[in-house]
Amino acid sequence: MATAFSSDGEAALRREPGPAAAPRGDLDGFYEMGRAAAFVRGGGFRKVALQFPDELLADAAAVAARMEAATAAEMYVLGDTTYGSCCVDEVAAEHVGAEAVLHYGPACLSPCRKLPVLHIFGQQPLDVGCCAEAFRELYPDRQSRVVVLSDVVYAHAMGELEQQLCPEYPNIVFSRVVCGDPPGPAPPREVWRFGRQFPVEAPGGLQDCAMFYVGAEGLALTSFMLTWNCCPFSSFDPATGCGRRETLNVNRALMRRLYLVEQARDARVVGILVGTLGVVGYLAVLQHLRELLRQAGKRSYTLAVGKPNPAKLANFLEVDIFVLVACAQNSLLDSSDFYRPIVTPYELELACNPAREWTGNYLTDFRDLLPGACAHVELPPAVPAAEAVPDISLITGEMRAAHLCEPLAPQLPPSTTLACRDQTRALAEISPAASFLESRSWRGLEQQLGQTPVSKAVQGRRGIAIAYEDEGRKQP
Repeated sequence: MATAFSSDGEAALRREPGPAAAPRGDLDGFYEMGRAAAFVRGGGFRKVALQFPDELLADAAAVAARMEAATAAEMYVLGDTTYGSCCVDEVAAEHVGAEAVLHYGPACLSPCRKLPVLHIFGQQPLDVGCCAEAFRELYPDRQSRVVVLSDVVYAHAMGELEQQLCPEYPNIVFSRVVCGDPPGPAPPREVWRFGRQFPVEAPGGLQDCAMFYVGAEGLALTSFMLTWNCCPFSSFDPATGCGRRETLNVNRALMRRLYLVEQARDARVVGILVGTLGVVGYLAVLQHLRELLRQAGKRSYTLAVGKPNPAKLANFLEVDIFVLVACAQNSLLDSSDFYRPIVTPYELELACNPAREWTGNYLTDFRDLLPGACAHVELPPAVPAAEAVPDISLITGEMRAAHLCEPLAPQLPPSTTLACRDQTRALAEISPAASFLESRSWRGLEQQLGQTPVSKAVQGRRGIAIAYEDEGRKQP
């Protein structure tokens, strides 16, 4: 299985039905009902969407009933998400005409485009004393410079942990969970990323700091470690009560990502996967990637297939590589189970923009690549093909173009894009991509009337497609 973002559905098909999970007892405290009701009443919202991840759906009906009683507003439960559950599903909310969204559970804290959002993370229990003791064992030097990060579901307990550790560790810094972008440019010695804000007081910046993460291993921790790859990481898992030094070989992981960059340089056809419809700037980065690929001399196709999985993407055999436009956590998709590699927008920029060089800083937020952002790099002028210096692929050993192409002026006459369809003079648009797909020898199931012999009906196979009951047995 690649990630929770990409699933082939086998776990759901094999799940044994059982009794429904009982709602938790302390709904008011866990879901912060008072704060949520104040948000709805203060905004004057009449229709509100409640978005729950799968693990919290058992509480959805009880929470919706209490919220309706407290606010007199209509509540709609969003039980399934269009993409990752960490992102606010504005598309599903707009289907019911919701005026605001209450997002429950873990969140990537990516800013939204349209609807006002209140994040209720859920106050998961944390043994603060055990966490503090694990921190002392991992950092025996009381002068250590450490930045404490946490999963959003444990943010409520960071204040108590800070009170225990700050008197012993004068150089410790606790991050704050913030929603949305900063109101202006961040100060020079302050970091504001992934919905976390913290000052950097070390003389050498983050390079002189270690990171301590409170939470389980997952996409959030991986994203932190790749982004701040100059910092040693340790973590404390509240579920097991154990602290450890993270053993993920960041250099090996970055080498794997740079290998994907080399594959992107060799690719001729790129599929742009839409992995979010709610994060601010996703339309701008789609256009940015299309223009980048056009100038790099590569064909691109924009694909909206919902949650990507190997079976869906296997339908596009002509695509050499995919680029996933998603939130910072879901963009790092492990493509080992897929037939074609999947890269991030930053990796595609490394492959196609000659002006962008690898500096050691890895970017997972695609908004950093847009004009006006902190990491935007302008495309260099196009070079004529006769003057370009050829490049050698490190994978195939073949020569390839490593320069931007001069944009070609459109020379197609109107008569080649529109054609008469029938005698009624109906116009049909001619698509080169559709014409290519029509040329395939296999086009799906065909009736073949009169060509198939008639036979009696027989009992077929039983079960689901991935596990028939007679699987592995010889047919008589």
